[in-house]
Amino acid sequence: MEVKKVDLPLDDEKIKDLKAGDNVLLSGVILTARDAAHKRLYELMINNKELPVDIKNQVIYYVGPSDTPPGKVIGSAGPTSSYRMDKYTPKFLKSGLKGMIGKGDRSKEVKQSIISNGAVYFMAIGGAGALLAKSIIKQEIVCYEDLQTEAVRKYVVKDFPVVVAIDCYGNNIYEIEENEL
Repeated sequence: MEVKKVDLPLDDEKIKDLKAGDNVLLSGVILTARDAAHKRLYELMINNKELPVDIKNQVIYYVGPSDTPPGKVIGSAGPTSSYRMDKYTPKFLKSGLKGMIGKGDRSKEVKQSIISNGAVYFMAIGGAGALLAKSIIKQEIVCYEDLQTEAVRKYVVKDFPVVVAIDCYGNNIYEIEENEL
């Protein structure tokens, strides 16, 4: 099984090379944001206000990490269900976001927005948060510290394992027959 290594940030050429079902190892910077942070950022976007973080060409990981144990970079950091961000996602993609990491299928509107904005949706394996945390080599809070585990963070990752769930062409592993992958 071939594994593609992708250095972040994403650009159109890297995205065009990714196909639904591809196993990928991401290295570079990813941002984190969940429901509450998405709501705040979305409100700034619709009011044409400057964001406290640049999302252009970035990947957002839908994660709420557990507390960091002593001597570790981070606690468990598994994906959360992506559908909870679906109402915000088209605006994020239109504003330059190029990728998302989560778990579960996406709405029809998000799938269409992925295609029209040339983006990609990755899935990470739910229940594997402790394993995924081993690929996070540095973290820092970027904004919304009051949201605690849901604060927007910047992770530096090395060989962070994901699968392309929805590619920029609209191919979706949740809709493809197993023998087609």
